[in-house]
Amino acid sequence: MTLFELVKQNICVPDAAEHYGLQVNRNGMCSCPFHEDQHPSMKLNERYFYCFGCGATGDVIDFTARLYKLSPKEAAEKLAQDFGIGPDKPPAAAALPKPERPLLKAYRQEEVRCLRVLCDYLHLLEGWKQNCAPSNPDDSLDDQFVEACQMLDYVEYLAELLIAAELEQRVKIVEMLNKDGLIAGLEERLDRLKKEDNAHEKQSAA
Repeated sequence: MTLFELVKQNICVPDAAEHYGLQVNRNGMCSCPFHEDQHPSMKLNERYFYCFGCGATGDVIDFTARLYKLSPKEAAEKLAQDFGIGPDKPPAAAALPKPERPLLKAYRQEEVRCLRVLCDYLHLLEGWKQNCAPSNPDDSLDDQFVEACQMLDYVEYLAELLIAAELEQRVKIVEMLNKDGLIAGLEERLDRLKKEDNAHEKQSAA
C-alpha cells in the first residue's frame, strides 16, 4: 500500500480540518480557508471537501496541500507524520482517533469566545450608528455615534479574520484581544449595557 493510499484510508477530511485548526459544525460545514468566507460554505465529507463559495474541492491530501501550499507528496507526508501513520504501523492502529491536544482545545474555546464578543459588539455599534446619528448638521455628536463611526469597520475586520483567516493569524488576533484583559473588559461592558437596557425596558413597561 502506497503512502497516498494509507493516508486516504485512515484520515478523513473533517478530522484533518479540525486537527489543523478549522471549526467544523455538526453538519460538516466550516468556513473555507481558501477565500474570505464570512459564513461557513465548505462541506466536509469523509473522503472529500467542496466549497460552495470558491469551488475548491478534493480529498484529504488535496486539502492539506492547498492549506499549507505543499505538493501532494509533501502533504501526504505531513498528514502521515501529524497523525502517526507509517508503513510500519498497522492501519487499525493508525485509524484510532488522535486525542485532541489540550492547548488546541483551550485555544478553540477562547477563539469562539472572542468571536462571540466581537459579534455582539458589532451588532451594538451598528445600532448606535443608525439610531444615534444626528438629525441635522448643527446637532452635537452623540458619544455612541462617534464610537460607532470610529470602531465599526475595525471590529468587523477582526470578526471576519477570526472566521476566515489562517490559523496562525487567528491565534495572533486572539492573543491581541486577550492582552491586558481587552476582550474581558469588552465582555463585561456589553453585559452591563445589556442589563441597563433590560432595566430601562422594564421601567418603560411599568
